[in-house]
Amino acid sequence: MSSLLDEAVLAFKISLFIDLKEAKATESFAFIASFILVITSCSSAIIYFLAKIINNLSKSIESPTFNVTKVTASALVAFYICILKKEIYLMEIIEILGFFGALIIGIVLGLIGGGGSILTVPVLVYLLMEDPVTATAYSLFVVGTASLVGAVRNMQKGLVDIKTATVFAIPAFIAVYATRKYAVPAIPDSLFTVADFEVTKDVGIMLFFALIMLLASYSMIKNKKEELNDIEVEVKYNYPLIIVEGIVVGFLTGIVGAGGGFLIIPALVLLAKLPMKKAVATSLLIIAVKSLIGFLGDVQNIDIEWSFLGIFTGLSVVGIFLGIWLNKFIDGKKLKKGFGWFVLLMGIYIVYKEFTA
Repeated sequence: MSSLLDEAVLAFKISLFIDLKEAKATESFAFIASFILVITSCSSAIIYFLAKIINNLSKSIESPTFNVTKVTASALVAFYICILKKEIYLMEIIEILGFFGALIIGIVLGLIGGGGSILTVPVLVYLLMEDPVTATAYSLFVVGTASLVGAVRNMQKGLVDIKTATVFAIPAFIAVYATRKYAVPAIPDSLFTVADFEVTKDVGIMLFFALIMLLASYSMIKNKKEELNDIEVEVKYNYPLIIVEGIVVGFLTGIVGAGGGFLIIPALVLLAKLPMKKAVATSLLIIAVKSLIGFLGDVQNIDIEWSFLGIFTGLSVVGIFLGIWLNKFIDGKKLKKGFGWFVLLMGIYIVYKEFTA
């Protein structure tokens, strides 16, 4: 992390001697330098202060290579790049916060093992100004990619039940694809009017998403103990219920672009009799498959800005590994309930925002 900060500072110093008006290539170089500096300095500061708060710093963090003064100075230089030096003011501060939100989404996923992806749509809509239909499409790709990273790690540990994942994923990804390909485009721009308030397609999607956030927050806050469900039993499939569950979860995922882990995990425990630890691991593979295949339905309907989506997704994946590393110092399970309350507040905020817009 420290060496990356040094490289970013060096890139900034070099960019100061370049006339950006003469070459577009140098403009891109300065943008990359400033962007790396903002992300690395802010993430370094968060990592340090999170560890400081729980009073569990390791020797590696206390060593001179991780210097708070350097982090603070780097952040100040980053703001100088983005605010004071007008010729390389290539991003609005709100956009930087949006991309930083992608990193936070990944960190939460890495720390608590799920739930963080539900922040993807609000970040894309309210910080990066994407319309809800596009945001939910991008969210499917981000959620699918992030879940795939987690699924691969769990497969290496032997925690994923491939057969169960296949049985559950087939009806789910068919439902997600059909929803994104046919149902979402078929939703009228104006749904209905209550008094003088018109509920449009975009407002309806965000209100429905807020409802899903409220349900997910309840699942996190309730926080049942997982140890009670860690008994291995013979797996028996209730295919009719699995198909119904797959269609329902697939439809919800297709509309709001969230993974739906809070619905999938209980279904795996109740319908497939998986122990909780395996259910959590297996759910990531199901979410990855249905989200990525469902995203293909959007590729055929909307113009995808691949460079933007690639950067956002890449930052989320980096955040996952940062979150996994932070697990050495912070108990992610203890944070889950607090994150649940945050998701609850976000859901309420979305309702307020959409009704007062």
